[in-house]
Amino acid sequence: MNKADETYHWLSADPAWVSTKHEGDKVIVFERAGLVFVFNFHTFKSFSDYKVGVEVSGKYKIVLDSDREEFGGHKRVSPDSEFFTFNEGYNGRRNHMCVYIPCRVALVFAKVG
Repeated sequence: MNKADETYHWLSADPAWVSTKHEGDKVIVFERAGLVFVFNFHTFKSFSDYKVGVEVSGKYKIVLDSDREEFGGHKRVSPDSEFFTFNEGYNGRRNHMCVYIPCRVALVFAKVG
């Protein structure tokens, strides 16, 4: 997280916009400093094509994945994955993208280009 802050300065940015707080799924999604943070706190439930609202359209890549091997994870998400937005609003945001979020994982996405 600290390395991500060195690059994106999200800690000193304006407050975040929380678009998802889903108690049943145990998922929290928020945007801050142009980054999209997705946390899945569920102990056993992973989600494929989970709909995530984002304000800015475009292509996104993963800049932090807590499931990487170096963090003791299981490498369930490809680091080369690209995520494209759909021009359809969701959860108070103008666009959305669909992502795979394994259980007990935090992913941070940044817009490319």
